[in-house]
Amino acid sequence: MSTKTKEKPQHLIRGAAVEEQAHHFLVNNGLKLVCRNYRCKQGELDLIMTDRNTLVIVEVRFRKTDIYGSALESITPTKQARIIAATQHYLSNQKTGLAIRFDVIALSGDGSLQWVKNAF
Repeated sequence: MSTKTKEKPQHLIRGAAVEEQAHHFLVNNGLKLVCRNYRCKQGELDLIMTDRNTLVIVEVRFRKTDIYGSALESITPTKQARIIAATQHYLSNQKTGLAIRFDVIALSGDGSLQWVKNAF
């Protein structure tokens, strides 16, 4: 009897690789990882990091092409609201006296990376 192992879909593999690239970039720029892929009913926080005395919530976005908009443009007001709600949930369980900042790491299929601090 053979057992089949489910392979991860390609978009999930690519997403994990992009998040790892963003994580590596931020660590090289002095940030420290607190948590990855925090999930709750409100949504998911890709990376939670600290930058000195600031808790940084990082949304990682990737777009192979800009045909349907750039990675930055994909962060709609609705997406921002979900990130903020998930952050409130995180903070209700993880008390911290740190200031909070929302950053975006946007990666494009051509390999370019944009880091937007205080994105929203």
